[in-house]
Amino acid sequence: MHLIKNFSSLVGQTVTIKGWAYNVRSSGSIAFLQLRDGSGFAQAVIVKSSVDDVSWQAASSATIESSVVVTGTVSKHPKQEGVYELQATTVELIQKADEYPIGKKEHGPDFLLDNRHLWLRAPTQWAIQKVRNEIIYAIYDWMRDHDFCKIDAPILTPNACEGTTELFEMDYFEERKAYLSQSGQLYLEAAIASFGRVFDFGPVFRAEKSKTRRHLTEFWMMDAEAAFVDHEGNMEIQEQLISFIVERVLERCQGELKILERDQTPLKNIKPPFYRITHAEAIKKLHDMGSDIKPGDDLGADDETLLTKQYDKPIFVEKYPAAVKAFYMKTDPADQSRALCSDLLAPEGYGEVSGGSQREDDYDRLLARIREHKLPEAAFQWYLDLRKYGSVPHSGFGVGLERLVAWICGLHHVRETIPFPRLMNRLEP
Repeated sequence: MHLIKNFSSLVGQTVTIKGWAYNVRSSGSIAFLQLRDGSGFAQAVIVKSSVDDVSWQAASSATIESSVVVTGTVSKHPKQEGVYELQATTVELIQKADEYPIGKKEHGPDFLLDNRHLWLRAPTQWAIQKVRNEIIYAIYDWMRDHDFCKIDAPILTPNACEGTTELFEMDYFEERKAYLSQSGQLYLEAAIASFGRVFDFGPVFRAEKSKTRRHLTEFWMMDAEAAFVDHEGNMEIQEQLISFIVERVLERCQGELKILERDQTPLKNIKPPFYRITHAEAIKKLHDMGSDIKPGDDLGADDETLLTKQYDKPIFVEKYPAAVKAFYMKTDPADQSRALCSDLLAPEGYGEVSGGSQREDDYDRLLARIREHKLPEAAFQWYLDLRKYGSVPHSGFGVGLERLVAWICGLHHVRETIPFPRLMNRLEP
C-alpha cells in the first residue's frame, strides 16, 4: 500500500490509496475527491470518460468523509509547486458517509469539542497532533542521547508533591485514600542514585478549578531528574532540550506548520543561550509595564504574557521567593529567602512551558520545610530517606507537553493540543 506523503517520489507511478474523502465536488464529467490517508492530503481527479461506470458512480456519489480506495497515476499539480494529484483509474466506495455534521461554516468551540471525535479529522487538527507526535519523539531521542533512563513513576500515590488541595482523591482498598498524580518528580528522585539521570513521561492530573486557556485537568508531563547537577546546570539542560525540540519540528513538520499558518520566524530564533532574569528583576520590569504584582507574589498568566512579549526567545525567570514555592526546592545560599528555581517562559506571550529547581539534599533542612508546609511527615519518610543514604546535589524539571505544543503550533488555547481534552466543565466525548 502506498502513502500520500510519498507522492513526491512516486510521480508517474500507479498507486492505490486507501482513505477518506474529506471534501468532494463534481462538475458533471469530472469529479474531485480530496483524499486523506493519515499520512497526508492529495486530490484525486476522476474523469468520467477515463474510468468505468462503477468507478464513476462511486466517485460521483461519494459524500464528505466517505471511505474510499482509489487507484491512479501520481502527477504534479499543474499550478501549485510541491503539490501532487492522483489521476484516478478506479474508485471503490467502501462506506458512503452520512451527512457530516462539521461543515465549512464557522462552528463555536463547544460544538467542535462536543464533536471532538470527528473534529480530529480536520486538516488543522491533524497538523497539531502530528506536531505533538514529533515533539514526543524528539523528547525521547534527546533524553536517550544524553544518558537519561526512562523510569515510570506511579499514577496512584498516597500523598502529593505539594499538598493535596489540587489533587483528585479516590477511595483505595481497605478504606485508604489515594490520589491521582500531579508529578512523578519525587519518585524520580529516588531513582537517580541508581541511574544518575532519569525521566518519566505520562499523564498527570490537576483538580484546581481553572478555566484559563493554559490549563487542562488531565495533561501530559515529562519530568526529569539528574544527580550532581546544580541550578545553573539544570537550566542549561532545559534550554538544550527545548532548542532541540523546536529544531526537530522545523526540520520534519514543514507541511503541518504551513497548514497551521504558523509564522516560523520566531521559532527559527530558538537557540541557546536563553535569556535569564531574576524574579526581582521580573517584578521591576512588570511594574514598569503597569502591573500591580507584589514583590512576594508568584507570576500569574497575565504577568508571563506581558514579560514574554518583550523577548525574541525564551526567558528563565529564576530565584522566586521560597515562600511561594514547593517545599523540596533548595534555597539560595546567597539569599535564604529565595529558591534555586526557575520557570522557562516561551516568547510571543505563551508563558511557562517548563519549570524546575535544584532539590534540597540536606535531611534536616528538608524536614524543616516539610514541617513549615504542614505536610504529613510519615507520608514523606521514604523521601527523607533519600537524604540519609548517599545524598548528592541534584536538580530536575518538568515540561508541559500541551503548553509546548500550543506555543510551537501558535495556538491560543491548549484544548486543541490534546486529542480529547479534559476541562473543568468537560468530560466528554
